Amino acid sequence: MNEKSMKTGGELIVEYLIDEGVKFAFGIPGHGCLGLTDAFYRNKDKIQVIQPKQEMAGVHMAVGYYRVCGKPLVVFTSIGPGAINTTIGLADAFVDSMPVLVITGDTHVHMRGVGVLQEIERKKDSAMPRIIEPVVKRQFELAHVDQVPKVMQRAFNLMMTGRRGPVHIDLPMDIQCAPCYIPLPDPMHRKTLARPRVDPEFIKEAVSMLMNAKRPVLWLGVVVVSSEAFSEVKELAEFVGMPVLTSMMAQDAFPNDHPLFAYATGSKGTKCGIQVSRKADVVLALGTRFADESTCSYKKGVAWNFGPKKEDTRLIQVDIDPHEIGKNYPVDIGIIGDIKAVCRDMLDDLKKTHAKRDYSVMEYFKEIQQYRGEWQQFIQDWAKCDLEPVMISCVLKEVREFLERDAIVVTSSGNVQAQIIQEFEFYEPHTNITAGGFSTMGYTLPAALGAKLAAPNKQVIGLVGDGDFMMTMQELHTAKQLNLNVVLVVLNNAAWMAITDLQRAVYGSERGYATEFFDEKGEIYTPNFAQIAEGFQIWNRRISRNEEIKPALQGAFAQAGPAVIEIMVNRDPNHSGSPAWG
Repeated sequence: MNEKSMKTGGELIVEYLIDEGVKFAFGIPGHGCLGLTDAFYRNKDKIQVIQPKQEMAGVHMAVGYYRVCGKPLVVFTSIGPGAINTTIGLADAFVDSMPVLVITGDTHVHMRGVGVLQEIERKKDSAMPRIIEPVVKRQFELAHVDQVPKVMQRAFNLMMTGRRGPVHIDLPMDIQCAPCYIPLPDPMHRKTLARPRVDPEFIKEAVSMLMNAKRPVLWLGVVVVSSEAFSEVKELAEFVGMPVLTSMMAQDAFPNDHPLFAYATGSKGTKCGIQVSRKADVVLALGTRFADESTCSYKKGVAWNFGPKKEDTRLIQVDIDPHEIGKNYPVDIGIIGDIKAVCRDMLDDLKKTHAKRDYSVMEYFKEIQQYRGEWQQFIQDWAKCDLEPVMISCVLKEVREFLERDAIVVTSSGNVQAQIIQEFEFYEPHTNITAGGFSTMGYTLPAALGAKLAAPNKQVIGLVGDGDFMMTMQELHTAKQLNLNVVLVVLNNAAWMAITDLQRAVYGSERGYATEFFDEKGEIYTPNFAQIAEGFQIWNRRISRNEEIKPALQGAFAQAGPAVIEIMVNRDPNHSGSPAWG
């Protein structure tokens, strides 16, 4: 055999990552990934290793990067605790259909079951992959180094085709260092580049149903974003003259200042959105799961009116994954296909068979404008910006006015996220980066770092509650290491206030237990997060008044590196969040 052609398993993996165009790898080295780490060292001029301070954060960084530029990255960990730390990040990525490759070290193949350091083996030898299996699209457990080339190719294809999602490779320590003489496949010779299309008869049927509708609605989910169907959905809405509703993760799929934009529906949505959705006679749903929060827990007549009766709303549901078709509502036309391709086919058929509507003269359009105006007036009246501490609503208003149209905004679970759905406008694709169906806390800061790596010339801001921030605030260290100008706005109300507000809504205004941060005397306790940022040598400000927000933003974005703005926000139940509508 030719020794020059020999590569270790670790080297094969890293070289394939480079061939796929992967620029960054997030990882915490340990004894369980020593061989793989050394392979990264040998290729350090081609791929940069970034050190998250907890493995979950590394997954969030990779997802933040993908959400902005559409390219998957890799996370690598050691055996045991390091591997298991990825599970929350993987679950978040899996539920939201986000591709990321996670490679975890594991026990030597010939030593499985002996109980080596950090092995879990009482019920099954090297059982750690069982913990990860439910939260990945596919899992590979390698038993021989010759499997590496094919597994790497399959992993990337699976991540990026069909319903996208994370893939896990369990990589034993001996395979990382074992010699292999099998050449790597050319990634381009194994890819599926065509977009799945649908039978033309179903396109014609859907077009006919839409054009015969009196109150059609276009409902967008996050798959519209991953399919890059932005121009198609905009043209489709304008051709038919139908209002557009978006899910939480798809707010950036349609320009929010467009006159056909009708905001979001559901319990965390808007009054405008609910009025539009429950009065629809035909809904074209693109890449959405119809989750409970966007349906008001499926109670008929609140957000939606789908059903078998003649007077019920008709549903055309399009998704890349057959698992979602008809899962939560009965469908009249179920279409499995790529969102961009299906929309393009619908537009082609529409242009052959119908004239484009002048929606500006339609009574339906005028009704939508009334709903939009009423909602915008409500938000304006809701925000009491003379209060101190300031309301979150006022912070969002000041931030939106300050940011450029293509600025990237990152959020996680909590009141901040809920209010952004109702009050914050997005204008460009890939600018709304938020934790979705798994509702993960601790997502904002690491995802914002990933977003900035993907778009170094764009403004990137993270809007995060204090309870959320404390789950991953160690990643300020990573931000400073990379010297990325990510601006983190910490909205401090000394609580997990979204749950406090929920307890009050369910059990009464006096309720609120184990969700607010008190000291031993029963008084509100909060760290000074600006001083914590100072400890990381990061520019910071601590403010509480509305007029201080824009000067702080100006100072933060003027920095070469990261910045933290801590804003003390109102804790009063009347001003701590925003109302639910369903």
